[in-house]
Amino acid sequence: MLGIRKEFPGIVANDDITLQVEEGEIHAILGENGAGKSTLMSILFGLYHADKGVIKVRGKEVHIKDPNDAFDLGIGMVHQHFQLVHNFTVAENIIMGKEGGFVYDIKKASKKIKEISERYRLSIEPDMVIEDITVGMQQRVEILKMLYRDADILIFDEPTAVLTPQEIDELMEIMRNLSAEGKSIILITHKLDEIKKVAKRCTVIRRGKLIDVVDVASTSVEDMAAAMVGRPVSFKVDKSPCHPGDPILEIENLSVMNSKGVLGVKGFSLTLHAGEIIGLAGVDGNGQSELIEAITGLRKVESGTIRFNGKDITHMSIAERNDLGLGHIPEDRQKRGLILSAPLTSNMVIKEFTKSPFSSHGLLDYLAIREYSENIIEKFDVRSGEGADSLAGKLSGGNQQKAIIGREITADPDLLIAVQPTRGLDVGAIEFIHKQLVEERDRGKAVFLVSFELDEIFNLSDKIAVISGGELIDIVDTTETDEHAVGLMMAGIRKGER
Repeated sequence: MLGIRKEFPGIVANDDITLQVEEGEIHAILGENGAGKSTLMSILFGLYHADKGVIKVRGKEVHIKDPNDAFDLGIGMVHQHFQLVHNFTVAENIIMGKEGGFVYDIKKASKKIKEISERYRLSIEPDMVIEDITVGMQQRVEILKMLYRDADILIFDEPTAVLTPQEIDELMEIMRNLSAEGKSIILITHKLDEIKKVAKRCTVIRRGKLIDVVDVASTSVEDMAAAMVGRPVSFKVDKSPCHPGDPILEIENLSVMNSKGVLGVKGFSLTLHAGEIIGLAGVDGNGQSELIEAITGLRKVESGTIRFNGKDITHMSIAERNDLGLGHIPEDRQKRGLILSAPLTSNMVIKEFTKSPFSSHGLLDYLAIREYSENIIEKFDVRSGEGADSLAGKLSGGNQQKAIIGREITADPDLLIAVQPTRGLDVGAIEFIHKQLVEERDRGKAVFLVSFELDEIFNLSDKIAVISGGELIDIVDTTETDEHAVGLMMAGIRKGER
């Protein structure tokens, strides 16, 4: 891709960017949220058209009008948010748009899918239904879609943002296998350790401009981070010892059903005080979602009680909990965090618009809403082409996340439940958000952090609560434990059983 330029209203997304990828290479693209990485790859995949520049594939200039042209050239893309029909099988999702005519041979397609799955050790069965498999497995289906179409230039857009650590390791191994087969892989990621593990070279983009192309093996993580954000970045959270105050959240003997009608949370008890951060550690799918949904009012409680600032909120509505001062950064920013078809102005006051100064006697004050929204956008560096008028769905994933975090923190909650708060964020944004969470703690707020990144749990938390199989295994002081001990507890092994 030579001299690529792409403009949107109010923003130059790509400004004379050149990207060159070799056959069989894993090439990383690194940049801040909104730097133009996904736009560049969308041009290569035919979703956007460049205003200027040339694309060459195997030395020959090409014109990619749409994704079908890209597929014909052997270019495939796994998007950050998967493009799957959830009530279809793996095979049905993979062959969509590929099998022509009125009749297609599902058995023949399934046989080919199984052969590809076995060849690349993807461990996917064609008759699996998408809604019944894990997020990591769904990503493998997206990879199979590319391989089924004989793609040999594979684009991965933030592929590990929704994966567990084990799934990330498995994906890295899949990438190495694909590279060994001669496939060229373009990896968009914010995670510098992943670049170090698999990439040969890394193209660094900042605010739409090409900054550098570095050899990964000979470049430090610190140097790559500084190139990405334009300044040195600290990877360690600077925080003083906590001084816990009164109990803010008290959970007693809580049991909650999961979507399959069995107990997802069993007899869970926890007390979180003002001025402290408790991190919830556990392998994904061990009751974290059900627990958080019960606290926030999204899921019915079977038994037990939840008290917030001394009030029993077990059966209160979501709005009542919000009014009491409960903030929630949800696990899925697109399903639960934002109305994608609405502008940022509406999204920033979605929980507050009935209150002063945003409305009076049933009439909205649009000037107050705009001023409030613009303050959040500026403070939390939410980048968008049209400012507060931008539709939430038009923002990059990382900027959507920053908008949600900004909204929830600015609302000044007594309890902030932060689920995967830095998912999809670059190192500069992660540093900023971590600082914000610690500042909330130091202001006497309670923070309940749920993260699958153990280093984030250890960096931020004063105490760590470990959940396994829906049960609380133990609560430990962060300074008196290590990742190995927490890892054993995540596997369900209690102290006396070691």
